[in-house]
Amino acid sequence: MKKHIHIFDTTLRDGEQCPGAAMTVEQKVRIAMQLEALGVDVIEAGFPVISDGDFQAVRTVAERTESSRVCGLARCVEKDILAVHEAVSPAGDRGRIHLVLATSPIHRQYKMNKSRAEILAMAVKGVSLAAGLCREVQFSAEDASRTEPDFLAEVVEAVIDAGTSIVNIPDTVGYTMPDEFHRLISYLKSNVPNVDRAVISVHCHDDMGMAVANSLAAIRAGARQVEGTINGIGERAGNTALEEVVMAVHSRPDFFSGLETGIRTRELVKTSRIVAEMSGMAVPRSKAVVGANAFSHGSGIHQDGILKNRSTYEIMDPEEIGWGPTELPLTKHSGRHAVKMRLDALGFSIPEEDMPRFFELFKQRGDRCKFVYDDDLSDMARSMLA
Repeated sequence: MKKHIHIFDTTLRDGEQCPGAAMTVEQKVRIAMQLEALGVDVIEAGFPVISDGDFQAVRTVAERTESSRVCGLARCVEKDILAVHEAVSPAGDRGRIHLVLATSPIHRQYKMNKSRAEILAMAVKGVSLAAGLCREVQFSAEDASRTEPDFLAEVVEAVIDAGTSIVNIPDTVGYTMPDEFHRLISYLKSNVPNVDRAVISVHCHDDMGMAVANSLAAIRAGARQVEGTINGIGERAGNTALEEVVMAVHSRPDFFSGLETGIRTRELVKTSRIVAEMSGMAVPRSKAVVGANAFSHGSGIHQDGILKNRSTYEIMDPEEIGWGPTELPLTKHSGRHAVKMRLDALGFSIPEEDMPRFFELFKQRGDRCKFVYDDDLSDMARSMLA
């Protein structure tokens, strides 16, 4: 299992916190069923104590799923912990209580108004209570990346002794840089005596566009669970986009020392579309892996290369992610090779001596329109062959 990276999906909790992304119970269940088909290890289905709707969503996901672990979020207070325990109980041994408590100086002073000792005591008390109720407990040190490393190590050691088997190190506000985050995870691996008794997890936000990079750096440093959302939706600038982490690990086994996620990659595009539909959050066309343009080539040079050998301009197989074959949209940037190939596919054979004139007409059409469609090509070809 040391080679396995656990994928923890929080689309239904942190993803839903994105303004405008609130979902009904049935919409959440629809996504959860697809996440299970995708092969995620853990589905965080909500924050049960905040509303009846969130409680019901977590409970229904726990009832209807079969293989993925199901968890709910709780602060280190009794009512939260009891609410999560009740909500995930239909999942049996697949249930997980996820505790969160802020540890950074700025949170301790301004949000919690508590000392280091008080925070440490709260963490241990919360984990101890949860561990007496649920087989699997996860603890998150909120704003870990801005917490003093020595205090963070003290908290991690204490909560492991109290009964947690997963310790999450969040970059809650997207503050850290990949090298820093690598050093922090490495520091914990080297300075927490009982760290081998727990899985180190990471939860990164994208405020400075570093969420995926930070998550991958943490994996290199020894983290073995990555938290994120499908399409990267979430608070502010969003969360780690899980599809990007998965495909980075999948495509670069040399760089990640043969680590694997267990995700069924051919389900990624379908999952992305379902999340976009259920949440109402559209996927940008240029989004990595699942964006509409991710495997679409407009440049004539690129199209020519793709037609000769796909690996010239594609580092991933689109069909392996759930896309169809590579798309070569015809635009004013397209070259002769792509135009000739499309004409052949449409059943038109333009004499070689007429191709320069045809290509000139194609460029003129391309200058007037964003795309030159099959109907346009057909009309042009019929006129020339008439």
